[in-house]
Amino acid sequence: MNRPASTLSARVVDGVARIPAAAWDACAAGESALAGDCPENPFVGHAFLDALEQSGSVGRKAGWLPQHLVIEDGSGTLLAAAPLYVKSHSQGEYVFDHGWADAYERAGGRYYPKLQVAAPFTPVPGPRLLVRAGPRAKEARAALISALISAVENSGMSSLHVTFATREESDLLEQVGFLTRIGVQYHWANEGYAEFGDFLSALNSRKRKAIRKERAAVAEYGLAIHAYEGAELTAKHWDGFFAFYMDTGSRKWGRPYLNRDFFARIADSLRDRIVLMLAENDGQLVAGALNLKGPQALYGRNWGCLEDYRFLHFELCYYRAIDYAIAHKLSRVEAGAQGEHKIQRGYLPTDTYSSHWISDPRLRAAISDFLDRERAYMAQEKTALEEFTPYRHAERS
Repeated sequence: MNRPASTLSARVVDGVARIPAAAWDACAAGESALAGDCPENPFVGHAFLDALEQSGSVGRKAGWLPQHLVIEDGSGTLLAAAPLYVKSHSQGEYVFDHGWADAYERAGGRYYPKLQVAAPFTPVPGPRLLVRAGPRAKEARAALISALISAVENSGMSSLHVTFATREESDLLEQVGFLTRIGVQYHWANEGYAEFGDFLSALNSRKRKAIRKERAAVAEYGLAIHAYEGAELTAKHWDGFFAFYMDTGSRKWGRPYLNRDFFARIADSLRDRIVLMLAENDGQLVAGALNLKGPQALYGRNWGCLEDYRFLHFELCYYRAIDYAIAHKLSRVEAGAQGEHKIQRGYLPTDTYSSHWISDPRLRAAISDFLDRERAYMAQEKTALEEFTPYRHAERS
């Protein structure tokens, strides 16, 4: 007699440290786990999320209360998970819903707290519904989605937001009633270039000359620029970078999101996935750009500079990232949120997706109408941006 399949169950876990790293990462890796690969996207991996929690960068005081949702089978094996947080504000998300909150509260509603499935402070697209590969993957994903809806409905909270999800996840969530929001980022694609000069050759002459001029201007400063990795990284490098991060974060956000302990923790747990571009002037660190890498991509994260060097931001964040991706045969560079100026430097518009469950039918109707209009605008905007492509092949097509 065939035994019935074990029932799947959902539960909330108030810290990723309570879940074995190997079990969480098996879900984060998804189908790539079949080939024995590490998760492509490090920002939903156990080490990154745990560093945020253990450092206090996320937590109740930060307004990011971990309430991770997990799906297990009858034997307690973790089959799916979502990095879920109770949010008391809309900071550090990069998919801005402040207007929704203001409108709802003016109408007498209570928008906060809300639920958020996200990689905190990280506008990097990637999986948010983490499902272990195997025969029950589809079932586990459906159970995870159902449990997320139950979580927001049973809590009485205003909404649930799944930000920077994959296109496939967004489509699945839309099928069960989530509203889809489309954004745009700028990514660079490696077309099999052997060196930076090959990339330049793919550009039209005006953009090619402009990039050469910018890089030449940076070279005239006489800075020593190096991509530090692995055992090369020391406390001195991290102390210097943290000073840059604090200065830039204070000017941009008022209060930087991440603390020094967070960087100390990823320096240890994610050492082999970190690429820290640093510029020095006579042995003194003056600027830096932090990247994390996956098997196929380099992800640009944070940048800072204590002195004024024209074009150094472009050199460290964009051109050195391209150099690194070419040398290491990575397929793309994702340079983070915002910045139309990235187009002329070879980074092209790429759609991003977020999904939103709105509990109040009145608020849902208003947001749905807003998103319809926003999508039409975004489509027009992307079409317009694509006309400014710097690549020669687009001119001939």
